[in-house]
Amino acid sequence: MSYLKGYAVYQWLAGCLLLLLTGCSLGESKFLAGDLGGVNHTSAGINYFSVNGYGGPNISPYGSRGGMCCAMLPRHWQPGLKLKVEWETDPDPYARLKRKPSGYGPDEVAYVKHKANYQQHSVIVDLPPYEDRLCALEVHFLPCNQVKVSTSCWAYPSPNSPIKEPLEMKEPAVCPK
Repeated sequence: MSYLKGYAVYQWLAGCLLLLLTGCSLGESKFLAGDLGGVNHTSAGINYFSVNGYGGPNISPYGSRGGMCCAMLPRHWQPGLKLKVEWETDPDPYARLKRKPSGYGPDEVAYVKHKANYQQHSVIVDLPPYEDRLCALEVHFLPCNQVKVSTSCWAYPSPNSPIKEPLEMKEPAVCPK
């Protein structure tokens, strides 16, 4: 008898939870969520980046990372939508830092000196069109601190990706204004 009573209480609680969750999803959300990832086409390391405040992963030189959850975008795309992309670069990500005399961990003075070379960047870019579905927001870091963004379901380096730049790009002697 107590087993049936406990099971009935469990079913009742599960039903209440289901009703609460259903109640929260009534009506259409104003936003879509998608993974946030990046592709680094440069020799600098990307220590971190964000898009409209949503944090992305660090990315090694000439590398890519994805799967960070989540970037939120308006459910319905409209012309004129912008994104603010902020990032920090390490121009010498493979620098060998001097070790502490104990041999464990980097020397703090060497680390502070290395970290002084980090560079912060920020740019406003157009949000490319997308349907009422968002697979991912993919940010491409190009030479001269240029950024391109894709909302395509085709991730780089797929031939169907809208971003066609090669992965290993060299920094020009003079960057365009």
